[in-house]
Amino acid sequence: MAKASRRGPYICGIDAALDVVSGKWKGLILWELHVCRVCRFAELRRRMPGVSEKMLTQHLREMEEDGLVHREVYAEVPPRVEYSLTEHGRTLNEALGPLGVWGVERMRREGTEAVEVAEPSHG
Repeated sequence: MAKASRRGPYICGIDAALDVVSGKWKGLILWELHVCRVCRFAELRRRMPGVSEKMLTQHLREMEEDGLVHREVYAEVPPRVEYSLTEHGRTLNEALGPLGVWGVERMRREGTEAVEVAEPSHG
């Protein structure tokens, strides 16, 4: 089965934007990379309860292809790989800010709470 292209054609700008953030984990990846600035794969996975290794890998690859995430591989044994947002990814994260505010208001209105996640280790 061929993979669907994320290159349009699109009906409108919302359609184009949602195409690159579609998937349960992409918004969370954007947020975590915004908070951490630079994150290794295992750290991202710890901060996102419920994501599988396969899904995180797939989303990171797609986000790298879309120019949202930078993947830096260091020539060490074992290899060290770090992820960060590109400028394009940072602008998308800023654009999603109002949607996050809307989501917080929705959670308040419905009486739901955010789940607690582990704090990043910077050491």
